[in-house]
Amino acid sequence: MPNWIYTVLPFLRWFPLTTEKLRADLIAGVTVALILVPQSMAYAQLAGLPVVYGLYASFVPVIIASLWGSSSQLHTGPVAMLSLMSAAALIPFATPGSPGFIELSIMLALMVGILRLTLGVFKLGAIVNLLSSPVIVGFTNAAALIIGLSQLSKILGVPFPRTESYLADLWRVLSQIPQVHLATLAFAVGAWVLIELLRRVSGKLPGVLIVVVITTIISALLGYEKKILVDVKQIYEPETAQLLERYNVTEQRIAKLITEVADLRKNADKLEQRDRAHDFEQSASLLAAAAIFDHELQQLKKENTRRRIEIHSIRFNSATDQDGRLIILNGDNSPEGFSREETTWRFSGVRDHQIELSAGGSVVGTIPQGLPSFEVPTIQWGLVLALLPAALVMALIGFMEATSISKAISSSTGERVDTSKELVGQGLANIAGSFFGSFTVSGSFSRSAVAAKTGARTGLFAIISATAVVLVLLFFTPYLYHLPQAVLAVIVMMAVFSLIRIRPLLQAWKVDRVGAVIGIVTFFATLIMAPSIANGILLGIVLTVTHYMIRTMTPRAEIVSFKPDGTLGGIRAHNLSPICSKFVPVRFDGSLTFANVAYFEDIILEAHREYPEARAIVIIGSGINEMDASGEEKIRELNLRLEELGVSLMFSGLKYQVAKLMILSGLLEDMGRDRFFSDKQTALKALIERYNCPQP
Repeated sequence: MPNWIYTVLPFLRWFPLTTEKLRADLIAGVTVALILVPQSMAYAQLAGLPVVYGLYASFVPVIIASLWGSSSQLHTGPVAMLSLMSAAALIPFATPGSPGFIELSIMLALMVGILRLTLGVFKLGAIVNLLSSPVIVGFTNAAALIIGLSQLSKILGVPFPRTESYLADLWRVLSQIPQVHLATLAFAVGAWVLIELLRRVSGKLPGVLIVVVITTIISALLGYEKKILVDVKQIYEPETAQLLERYNVTEQRIAKLITEVADLRKNADKLEQRDRAHDFEQSASLLAAAAIFDHELQQLKKENTRRRIEIHSIRFNSATDQDGRLIILNGDNSPEGFSREETTWRFSGVRDHQIELSAGGSVVGTIPQGLPSFEVPTIQWGLVLALLPAALVMALIGFMEATSISKAISSSTGERVDTSKELVGQGLANIAGSFFGSFTVSGSFSRSAVAAKTGARTGLFAIISATAVVLVLLFFTPYLYHLPQAVLAVIVMMAVFSLIRIRPLLQAWKVDRVGAVIGIVTFFATLIMAPSIANGILLGIVLTVTHYMIRTMTPRAEIVSFKPDGTLGGIRAHNLSPICSKFVPVRFDGSLTFANVAYFEDIILEAHREYPEARAIVIIGSGINEMDASGEEKIRELNLRLEELGVSLMFSGLKYQVAKLMILSGLLEDMGRDRFFSDKQTALKALIERYNCPQP
């Protein structure tokens, strides 16, 4: 079969499928599915989406990535890092869980897919090299802390207010510790302990799934979720009723503003696409109105964040009046004529314009049954440019994760990993997934490691795991209703805290302190800039590129002399005496290009100023790897300038590609062949003899 067939249809390499391969892939696929189902639901919540979207993201994208990817053991699907980044990128534009937020999540997945596919088709995977190791470690550590601690509110059973400052939000969560819901905390701690115990008993046990099943059963038996809907009129105390009414009205206004802002931006986009002057004016007017509404929206969100925390601290009691009507009391006092009940309620939210009170904890709730339908993603063109930086960072981070996982696994399997093909597979997975309700996906380290450990032979194992998700969507979603949210939070926490690594930064400090500092800056910048964590790694990239440019523009250059052992070393670094006052040997360890020719000139002229009696300056050029037109022109200028001062410019040990350019440009002939030496030893020996210098 021709090679191009395997390029277009890479899954053909799986065949022939032997019985041994099928058995191995079946075992690996089922094992991975036991992890995939609970993980995907947890990561969907992390992305600000209903849990069912985690299952959607574990269906079509998994199949497409396995068919067109490069690694046979890589498992694609929802991952913690990109789930958080997706939520962080979209929170400024929509309320998590709302229809508009879901639309944007799917659109963002499409954008990430297109970017990855483009990088793969044009073989631009090397762009990931912009992410230096310290930057990746600093970002990953910060993101892991942000992801893990963002689940703290679900473990404590308190609200997590979302504002423009993650650290301020986290502080508000910590300040609510006195209001912790003990049953919720008990479920979280119990789940954590049980998962750890099962892991220590046997690494082969699907601990996460076992815990999900056990806690769901316990939650259902205990009636862990106990909620009621009441009208504001049923709240007895006027001040509390007024506070709840303001919260309710503001929530309705927020929902209306979100829709209005989205509609205004969509209409503005349509007008801009007509490319007519009048339409541009109307578009600008619509965008201005959207900006005004958006400002009001942000203010209302802040107001209701404060109200939510205030309301959550109130403990409500239910009672019945003389006519048997349900009345909600604030506190423990029972007014005369009321029959007070023992149940204590807490504010849960607003649903259908009514107040939702809870006497228990939060559960997953109703999960829609059935497979996702095919639907073309809605593109909000006005937000494409705003989301592009986050989409690019997510494309690079996801690609880096997928390729690093693939290469780590291939080191033991011997399979060759093609990074460009992996980019194509990941790109197609996100593009295809966006047509079936999927948010952004990537390669998962934990699930891929399990697949490799259980003996997966081909990508068929991933298709088997996706089939298991299909069965869950078709038949088992009703049984997940009572799964406590706190358990999903623990699953996320345990997954991401394992990503925190300190040793690489300590090692980087020993090798490259500037790089280590950039990694540390990236860590703190990501924390401070959260929830917009993409900005943290973008800062790290800018600092890395800047540091690289500075090093490129100012390469190592020093005047050298003989050390006691006869080798050459820097005069200043080793406190050496000059070889001779009549010539100056200068080692230059950088390419002669437009970026550093000015620095090269400064080094040579400084050497002449330091040794004014010298009649020659010889460049030890074994470290010069390339030269461009700017470098050739600068050498000509320097040569003429030094000749006017009675100084000869010479070179030794030039590499073939640099010497060839000098020959082609005529520079070698113009300067004179006697100015060029094959190596530094020959050059120094000839100059010592020419100027009658003392022998070393």
